[in-house]
Amino acid sequence: MATFPSLDLARPSRRHWLGYILLAPAVLLVALIILYPLIISVDLSFQQVKLVRLDAARKPFTLANYERLFTSPDFWMTCWVTLKLVVVVSSACLALGLGTALLVNNHFKGRNLARLAVALPWAIPEVIATVIFAWIFDSSFGLMNWLFVTLGLSNTMINWFSDTTAAFWVVAITMIWKGYPFVSIMTLAGLQSIPSDFYSAAKVDGANVFQRFRYITIPSLMPVLGVTIILVVLWVFRDFSIIKVLTDGGPLKSTQTLSIMTYNEAFGFFNFGYASAVGVVTLIICVVASIAMLGRETKSMY
Repeated sequence: MATFPSLDLARPSRRHWLGYILLAPAVLLVALIILYPLIISVDLSFQQVKLVRLDAARKPFTLANYERLFTSPDFWMTCWVTLKLVVVVSSACLALGLGTALLVNNHFKGRNLARLAVALPWAIPEVIATVIFAWIFDSSFGLMNWLFVTLGLSNTMINWFSDTTAAFWVVAITMIWKGYPFVSIMTLAGLQSIPSDFYSAAKVDGANVFQRFRYITIPSLMPVLGVTIILVVLWVFRDFSIIKVLTDGGPLKSTQTLSIMTYNEAFGFFNFGYASAVGVVTLIICVVASIAMLGRETKSMY
């Protein structure tokens, strides 16, 4: 009777196989959920496809979607809107998050309540937060119009969602309100990991509060802030629900980002091949931006 040698995973030379065996189900699941749809999207971007059917024959290979994409004024306008939104929202989230984290990191009465208030916007679902801001900026009976009229900043009701500039800032303010608590929470965790001895030694050396912030707080927070900024930038790139509920990319595509453009091309015009091309380009931009920011963060750490 044939016998097979047993795989002794306890032996040092074979112990690494146990890790591979335990990771195999997770790797297969990730490949099924993430890698397979990605491959399908890339393949669709090289086809002229109106409706996707798994049993349909593959369309001929073509670069027409990418040629149309890079020669389209709408695409470049969408890239500009996305870039503006990323810069404005990320910068504001970083400033507000860092400021609130420094505030609630101090010892004062009601600190736990203040921390809860800072984190509350992050806990509210995006759609609910977006509906709240839609009511706040409503042109007929919104709180913002009431404040502008009461304070004498405007004589008439402002239609926030009909003006291109106003609509952009409504979207930006909503995203800032929703996103800055994440930066605050991450920064607060980084602040609490800084040893208090650093500040005590700096005080003994005569460093004032601004010097301690510049030479101790900021360098110590750079690893945390670097990762946080990357996550916020990627969130702004991919966010869909806030813009979809507030403006649907309008007016005149002034708030249309790459994610909104992908959705509209796929499910509004049923150009799945063209939508896949937009999605692939968006993915490439996100990957390049992430690698660039990670590389810069790694250099700053050393």
